[in-house]
Amino acid sequence: MLRKCLIANRGEIAVRILRACRELGVRTVAVYSEVDANARHVRLADEAVAVGGAAPSESYLNVDRLIAAALATGCDCVHPGYGFLSEVETFAEAVIAAGLVWIGPPPDAIRRMGVKTEARALMERAGVPLAPGFQSDAADDAAFLTAAGQIGYPVMVKAAGGGGKGIRVVYDPAALPESLAAARREALHAFGDPRVYLEKFIERARHIEIQVFGDSHGNIVHLFERECSAQRRHQKVIEESPSPLLTPELRANMGAAAVEAACAVGYVNAGTVEFIAAASGEYYFLEMNTRLQVEHPVTELVTGLDLVKLQFAVAAGEALPFTQADLTQRGHAIEARLYAEDPRAGFLPATGVLLRFLPPAGLGVRVDSGVESGDAITIHYDPMIAKIIVHDSTRAGAIRRLDAALRETTLIGTTTNLGFLRALVNHPAFAAGEIDTNFIERHLDDLLPADDLPLPDGALIAVALADLNGGQSAESVQAANTAPGDPWALADGFRLGQGALRIDR
Repeated sequence: MLRKCLIANRGEIAVRILRACRELGVRTVAVYSEVDANARHVRLADEAVAVGGAAPSESYLNVDRLIAAALATGCDCVHPGYGFLSEVETFAEAVIAAGLVWIGPPPDAIRRMGVKTEARALMERAGVPLAPGFQSDAADDAAFLTAAGQIGYPVMVKAAGGGGKGIRVVYDPAALPESLAAARREALHAFGDPRVYLEKFIERARHIEIQVFGDSHGNIVHLFERECSAQRRHQKVIEESPSPLLTPELRANMGAAAVEAACAVGYVNAGTVEFIAAASGEYYFLEMNTRLQVEHPVTELVTGLDLVKLQFAVAAGEALPFTQADLTQRGHAIEARLYAEDPRAGFLPATGVLLRFLPPAGLGVRVDSGVESGDAITIHYDPMIAKIIVHDSTRAGAIRRLDAALRETTLIGTTTNLGFLRALVNHPAFAAGEIDTNFIERHLDDLLPADDLPLPDGALIAVALADLNGGQSAESVQAANTAPGDPWALADGFRLGQGALRIDR
């Protein structure tokens, strides 16, 4: 079994991995940038190593410093989390070359699936359904115009590097040249690769992804689906499982196609095969994410598996402890992503200190977060505050439970999408399962919360008093004292003849 892990990430996913390591008895080493010195993942780890400046290129993307930190602290493995270097094959290769265990897929699988044009060609050879498309390494607009006419508008212009970057939907041939140019610029900036390709745009499409898992003994299974159709600008907002769209037959067919895709690339460890599905039930390969997904807790709640622990076991050479026939979906799970952002300003990221963050709790509610009260959301990294995940026996029950969890969430200190999320899960079309990748844009006016009212002075005073009282409310402090207001009954540093002294620890 692995003994000590360097977690090459930050925030929510670093905390999630730390929790799994603690339960496995694996010691942890966190890494941090200069602005993350007191971050939650640093506070929770057994050890922590500074790796550079606030800019990711100086810290969380600095391969040499990360490898050096792992070796200096005696780690025997590295977990990349998601984002940052998780899908960079050269980092995986550097980890392996240093004699460390890489908790992820083989570097060659990352490379082959990372270039989306190569992935499409590989899936075509494997017989996985593909949407009509066109790809060319040459920046020849005339060839793209001809191909788009043959495919039929609307078409999507997509970056070869993948992800949600560089995507443009084109309805008119006259708009294609500018869309190609804009997509190439964005792709070059995001991936260092200006290549783009065309793909048929499916109207009212559903975004369905299949969780796959493979071991080094040749076993590959799927862990059912997650529906991620509630998106804005191709970025997921709500994820759930099971999908309201899938029938048992369609679920089995898509799961089998995902396993074929994973087998075609010799996949090991956790990965996700993403599909676009039409209302008719036709589905097409979109891409494969060669890492743990943000929304993996949804799968964990409906299968009863801990995917991070399973990653460690597979990386250590163990075989999967189950077969496909052993796996079942139980109940319904939904995840909502709570962000520091302003929905009324185009979802622009927000910053600020979380003066008070009280996440929901209770039966069937799980919160994965990298921050607590007093922590700051900065301009340097993703503004995710938490993932709020619920589980219930039915989809309707899960929606009610999620709404209650969002309603019970208290957050003071920055603008968030909390009101937007509540409006989304309470929308009648969402309740009916009538969602697609354009759902949010189509219903945006219904989903935007009213202008936030300024916090009353009393709320701000209450927060300040709670902070002074070490997190206790004014009521709890008074209840604990026989004579409220009596200086002899207060443990606040009061001294005769001198000012009170408060020492923060």
